[in-house]
Amino acid sequence: MNADLIFGLDTFGDVSIDEATGARLSQAQVIRNVVEEGVLADQLGIDAFSVGEHHRADFAISAPEPVLAAIASRTRTIRLGTAVTVLSSDDPVRVFERFATLDAISSGRAEITLGRGSFTESFPLFGYNLQDYDRLFEEKADLMARLLTEDAVTWEGTVRAALEAQHVYPKTEGGHIPTWLGVGGSPESVVRAAQYGFPLVLAIIGGDPARFATYADLYRRGLAHFGQVRLPLAAHSPGFIAETDDEAHEVLWPHYRDVITRIGRERGWPPLTRDRYDAEVAAGALYVGSPETVANKIARTARILQLDRFDLKYSNGTLPHSRQMKAIELFGRQVVPRVRELLAAEPVADAA
Repeated sequence: MNADLIFGLDTFGDVSIDEATGARLSQAQVIRNVVEEGVLADQLGIDAFSVGEHHRADFAISAPEPVLAAIASRTRTIRLGTAVTVLSSDDPVRVFERFATLDAISSGRAEITLGRGSFTESFPLFGYNLQDYDRLFEEKADLMARLLTEDAVTWEGTVRAALEAQHVYPKTEGGHIPTWLGVGGSPESVVRAAQYGFPLVLAIIGGDPARFATYADLYRRGLAHFGQVRLPLAAHSPGFIAETDDEAHEVLWPHYRDVITRIGRERGWPPLTRDRYDAEVAAGALYVGSPETVANKIARTARILQLDRFDLKYSNGTLPHSRQMKAIELFGRQVVPRVRELLAAEPVADAA
């Protein structure tokens, strides 16, 4: 069992409320708060901090790189990346240039997680047709894999101009930007990550995490099939930590209910009920509770999926910044060391 599990924190810059007044914060204030959250994560020795990219009113971060650069200027060791960069509606050359610049600012701490994105607002915003959803990602992932070699690139496709022996600058000092592929449940995307040699992040946001064991197995078999070396496997899931289980459950409930119900209206889901919420907390993909409860749940997931990294998405809807900061503190001071203790101990039978 991997007692050297890497721990990350993820946020989408969810637009939150002031805990004292209930007033909705400005997106500008949310971005400043995210910087403070990243600084605290570094002070606590957490391994990685990642921010999402969204282009809608309920999330403040549409341009992750300047946010990460601001955090880089005030931190020393924490790795800084995305969760995720929506490659389909971006240009791989510009993605590389921006992250190579972040890598320079942070002295080699930049990383990227590429993905299709779970929202589609960026497609019309940047002039892309959703009918080209698969082709955009497939071609751009192919180009991105070549750019990451930092050699001259010759490439031709249908979604952007061809490149002929083209160098892209700046080059990184280390010669490579660690780049993951985020997958929400598509076997084809799992295989693609193995084919291109991308470490894999499984976005597990509902149901028992054990059901993703088939994807973990598919990825590892894919790496062997394509002649790749063993690469890291990570999981990303939402959660919230408080001093007690009851406090965590009750504080998170209205914020999580509202964000899931709002997104559900857009996608045709029924409103979130308290029973469904409690079920996800008890045996699903919500890592909610006291430090001991959350640590045990992370350790179980890490064992079942044989993870190398676990990222907790600690921001959830309008959950106040003060609550997020406390959750980050509990994660760094209590959850991380406890998970490492559990994984270093003799393996125990995992719950079904």
